[in-house]
Amino acid sequence: MAGSGSGPVNLNRYRKEKARAGKKARADQNAVTFGRTKAEKELDKARNVQDVRRLDDHKRDE
Repeated sequence: MAGSGSGPVNLNRYRKEKARAGKKARADQNAVTFGRTKAEKELDKARNVQDVRRLDDHKRDE
């Protein structure tokens, strides 16, 4: 060993950490590319609420 005396190195841990970091970087890039702003989300939510209300108002009472 390199004189550290800390025991064997677990290569699986480093492999998994590297894969995790790669996935996080990809997720961050996708969030920038495909993500929506807060204003866009609120607008969609308001439109959905309006649509549901409009449909409920037009239900027939039987």
